[in-house]
Formats: sequence, C-alpha cells, structure tokens
Amino acid sequence: MMIKRESYLSQIRPFIDKSELVKVIVGVRRSGKSIMLELIKEELREKNVPEARMICINLEDMNYSSLTNAEALHGYLKSKIDEMDGRAYVFLDEIQEVKDWEKCVNSLRVNSDADIYITGSNAKMLSGEYATLLSGRYVEFTVYPFSFSEYCEARRADGENKGVGEYFTEYVKYGGLPFLATTQLDERAKTQYLKDIYASVVIKDIVKRNKLRDVDLLERIIAYVAANIGRTFSSNSIAAYFKNEKRTVSVDTIINYLNCCEKAFLIHKISRMNLEGKEILQINEKYYLADHGLRQATYGNNQRDIELILENIVCLELLRLGYKVTIGKNGTREIDFVCDRDGKRIYVQVCYYLSSEKTEEREFGAYADIKDNYPKYVVSMDEFDMSRNGIIHMNIRDFLLNFQKLSKN
Repeated sequence: MMIKRESYLSQIRPFIDKSELVKVIVGVRRSGKSIMLELIKEELREKNVPEARMICINLEDMNYSSLTNAEALHGYLKSKIDEMDGRAYVFLDEIQEVKDWEKCVNSLRVNSDADIYITGSNAKMLSGEYATLLSGRYVEFTVYPFSFSEYCEARRADGENKGVGEYFTEYVKYGGLPFLATTQLDERAKTQYLKDIYASVVIKDIVKRNKLRDVDLLERIIAYVAANIGRTFSSNSIAAYFKNEKRTVSVDTIINYLNCCEKAFLIHKISRMNLEGKEILQINEKYYLADHGLRQATYGNNQRDIELILENIVCLELLRLGYKVTIGKNGTREIDFVCDRDGKRIYVQVCYYLSSEKTEEREFGAYADIKDNYPKYVVSMDEFDMSRNGIIHMNIRDFLLNFQKLSKN
C-alpha cells in the first residue's frame, strides 16, 4: 500500500521531464525515498509513458553488485538508453553505493536523452565534485518520515478506524517511519524494526561511510543527543559530560561525529538566532532526531519525556513544510521555533500542558517583546482554546493536522 505523499509530489512534479536537471531525493534511511520513486513512476504512467522506457535500479540489491563503479553503471545504462525509442526515465536508488557515481550521472545528463532521478541516504554525496560537475544542474528534495497527518492517512487506508487521540499516542511512541504505519506489527516487532533501522543508519551510513573508528563513542554521543532533544548544548558540554564519566574526548572529535550524524540525516541541528541583532549565534544549538521512534527503541522513555518528543515532532513538521527553522533568543527569553519561508515568518512555542499560571506566563510571555505582526503560536496538549493577546493557542494534534492549510493563508 502506497500513501500518495502529495506534499512532496507537488514539489517534484514541476521538474518531471526537465531532463537538464537531475532530481535528487535525500533523507534518513527508510523515510520513504524509494516510495517517492514509485509515486513518480505512477505520475509518468498517468502521462502514458510506457514501462519499457523506465530503468529502475536499487544499488543495494545484490543483483546489481557489478554496477557499483561509475564505468560499469554508465555502460549498463547507456546501452539500455540507446535501445529505446524516445526519452528514458532513469531511477537510481541509494546511489551512494556507486563509487564516483556523479561522473556517471553527469555524463548521462549531458550525452543522453534521459530524465534522471536518484536517491541517497547521505548528504555528503552532494558535496565536492558532484556539485562542481553538475554546476547547479540538480534539484534536491528532502524526504522525512511520515507527518502525523500522513500517519493517520496510512492507518485508515489499512482499514483501521481509531480516533485521532489513539493514533497520536501510537505516533508519539513509535514515530513515523512508513513501514510501521503501513504494516500490522505487535509492539515487540515494531521495536525490533526500529532498532534494526538505527543500527543500519549508524553502521552503514555513518561508521562505514565516514570510516569512524570508535562506534561506542558515536553511540554515546547519539544517546546524549537523544536525552537532550530540544535543549541547548554545545560540543564543549558533551566533552564535559564525558569527562565526568572519566572519558577524555576532544571537542573536535565530537563536532566531527555530530556532523557525520547530520550528513546521514539522523539528527537535525537547529541554530539559535538573536532576534534583536538578527544574527545567527554560533554556540549552544539544539538537536532533533529524524524520527522520534528511533529514540523509543534505543533510548526509551518517549512517554516520560513527552514534552521533548512533542517539540521534536513540531520541529520536523516545520522542516517538512519547507521552513528555515531557528531558535529565537530575545534578551533573557527564548522562542522554541522562529520559522521563515517565502519572505514570511511564524513563531511557535511548544509545551505539554498549560497547567499553571507560571507555565502560561512562560509560553505566552516569550512573545512579550516581539513587536511584529507575524503569526505567533503556542502549541500544547490542552483541549481548550487559550488564545490571548493575538497569540494563537492550538492543540498539538489540530496544529499538526491543519497547519499546512493555515500557513498558506
């Protein structure tokens, strides 16, 4: 069963058949990149493009193990393309498995009538020689695990008819990896799947690709990030933590390991911005996980740490919708998310419940010195609308299900 991920298709659709541009789809392992290729192929079928003109290769499939260098892959694809009557549509899944793949792709782009789509699980593949060879002739799309809206759609498509609250409880615990949302599994099987995905990301996309030597250190750094979702900290903070644990680790090593995790899309770094001076601050960023279900499987306690998880969910939703997200520092106050897109801005505060006057003052008061007229939100689990002074309060489920429509107004 495939959920038609229209939010991504609407971005990709204008570039279909623009063969001068390579379409690059990236994201954490098992976030749905391969499904996006299938959905693009479905779009082509609706345009009456015959299946025979579509070449599809999953480079992690052992059947294609002989094609893991640029020359071999280029020879194979060129022979297929030359046999065709009309434009070829080339789909290359997990292209980073091919050594010097960028040379192959660029040659096909220049010398063949081919519309090319590739996926990858590591942002590092887009750096260096690749960018130079293509000279900007590619468009990149980041695919994230299911949003809460997509999760509900997938569960209902499977014949379930639970309430939104029940789905949200599941989503908080197990996250939005598409396989879990579209497959009936018990709790043990779900946890095992998430552990296997985590191990695959750590070993294949981080350790092997970056030739990291200390796997134990990497996992300890990831555990630290998982425990401190949404909290500002620095590489120095992690080094101090390890020092207290009687382990000496250099700040440079920690920075390198965090960067490798970012390149594998396992974590997302959100910088802080001084709203008064409008400059990006270089210390004490926040980190969020690509999927909070991975935290439950490897670190646990999603329900206990639900305020952190809610913040992670909202952050990913904002990134998913194409916002540039920063943390706002405004004097002594901090705003969880300052979000810019297409010249417009929104502000978002996230909390569990507005359970006391002190909590209300903290969340609504964060906006006290913000004088612009951009929309300002406070998002929580509360069921009653507690909006005040032009600041919009929303239940988090309603925010996640409806914000895409609201943000277009």
